[in-house]
Amino acid sequence: MIKLYDYWRSSASYRVRIVLGLADMQWDTQPVNLLDAEQRSEAHLARNPQGLVPVLEVDGHSLTQSLAQIEYLDETRNLGLLPTTAIGRAEVRALSYAIAMETHPVCNLNVARWAVEQSGKAITMEGWMQHFITQGLDAFEQIVTGGAYSYGDNITLADVCLRPQIYNAERWGVDLKAYPKISRIHAALDTIPAFQRAHPDETPQD
Repeated sequence: MIKLYDYWRSSASYRVRIVLGLADMQWDTQPVNLLDAEQRSEAHLARNPQGLVPVLEVDGHSLTQSLAQIEYLDETRNLGLLPTTAIGRAEVRALSYAIAMETHPVCNLNVARWAVEQSGKAITMEGWMQHFITQGLDAFEQIVTGGAYSYGDNITLADVCLRPQIYNAERWGVDLKAYPKISRIHAALDTIPAFQRAHPDETPQD
């Protein structure tokens, strides 16, 4: 049985749930409650010394880092999440990384909480999140290509990264009306069962 050590609201975990669904795979969710610091437990640190989620146990391997997990699933299950051309792969990765490596890390709860505490609460959690999510979506809206999805008419890694970020934007009160291309992609993605089932509201919380 595939195991996913998961936190329901984790963007990184959300990405992997989407891809497991796209691969039509069944998995056993093992919740790791970040609010209770379960990611710092001895058991979880043995799985991932970084103390992060998700951890994916699949094919006899234990994998960390969501993008590495996703590319493994893409390669071994022939999901086509990256284009066949070198330039296409580079462009999709650029879109994906704009969210997963630029926006998501600064919006990590640990980072945002530290900023709030160090500012003596002059910075609010909501203000921090809105600032950096807006900054990231502003850029994504400009660089996204035409087509049904983020890169043409096929689901790619970029869509897998975008949907959890949209969830975070909605959660923190970012107005998506400013992003017509992103809103169009969002609507298209939400018709796909794998994206629907991966939504945090559909995920075990404890």
